[in-house]
Amino acid sequence: MQMAEIALFFSAFFAATILPFSSEATFILALKSGMPSLNAIVSASVGNILATVFNYYLGYFLYKQTKAKLLTSKIGKRLYLFGHQYGYYALILSWLPFIGDPLTLVAGLVRLNFLWFVLIAGSLRILRYYFILIFMGT
Repeated sequence: MQMAEIALFFSAFFAATILPFSSEATFILALKSGMPSLNAIVSASVGNILATVFNYYLGYFLYKQTKAKLLTSKIGKRLYLFGHQYGYYALILSWLPFIGDPLTLVAGLVRLNFLWFVLIAGSLRILRYYFILIFMGT
């Protein structure tokens, strides 16, 4: 792995956390700098997916503290039940900036099935980079 691929990996990783960072800009820069398309997609996707897994487990381990607080209020109960009922559908929005990364944390919080989580959120992350690649005409 070359230095540019490692930088793109970390850019994508940090962008998928709550840090205000844009992996798309770094992805485009990497492509314009001559990085092979496949290398760019793999580096960015792996970094982004690993960060969503980190978010999932962060939510997963905050389960006990957060569940107790949520269930003490009427709105909290409704949100908690909503997450269980519609969590997989909400993951369809997990690729979006700003709202997507918190959704991956909530997925862990409501303890969605990890395999389904990775399949849905991970494939959407890969598709996002693929569509950027197509849009650029590369």
